[in-house]
Amino acid sequence: MGKVIASATVSLDGFIADESDRVGPLFDWYGNGDVPFNGGDPERVFHVSAASAAYLEATWSRIGAAVIGRRLFDLTNGWNGRPAAGDAVFVVTHEPPTNWPYPDAPFTFVTDGLAGAIARAEAAAGDKDVSLTGGDLLGQALTAGLVDELQVDLVPVVFGKGIRFFGGYDGPPALLGNPEIVQGDRVTHLRYHVHRDADRVAGGFNHRPSTPRTRAGTRPA
Repeated sequence: MGKVIASATVSLDGFIADESDRVGPLFDWYGNGDVPFNGGDPERVFHVSAASAAYLEATWSRIGAAVIGRRLFDLTNGWNGRPAAGDAVFVVTHEPPTNWPYPDAPFTFVTDGLAGAIARAEAAAGDKDVSLTGGDLLGQALTAGLVDELQVDLVPVVFGKGIRFFGGYDGPPALLGNPEIVQGDRVTHLRYHVHRDADRVAGGFNHRPSTPRTRAGTRPA
């Protein structure tokens, strides 16, 4: 079984978009290089630095399924039925759309909550990873101990306010180990290991070095 990985491009002050869901310069690094990269949709080709291309190839190639919220689904129109990465998308929602024009796309609308969506995504992904979007879903998943890894694409911009990477996280302090670091062009890729419930200690999370485990965001529209 793979990992559940929460990932997103994030500003220095922790935002994944402004209050109107605009990303501003956050996604500039997807087009500021000379190396083409395709995540899954052949019509969506990025041009990134060599370092970012190698990082994306190593991480995106491991994604088997994604879990996103209804807000991101509506903003992107479900990427017109083509997952940004992986082979299937599970959308957490209170009510599935009734008029989406891509009924045969590999999108499943889950109405019984985030844990159920992650379980379905893990089953679909098999030995590959599950990608989880940032925002409120990440805050809920981290509180529930459902996240194995955080992947942060840190961009040197300050938003001041907007939509937070961890949403309204209200769990205990989550003290992580040192990240793996890949330096791109105007983006720093950080990978943090997260300890699930079995590894927690009183008052928060145990602080151990970031090492691989046997147990295993948002992308631009």
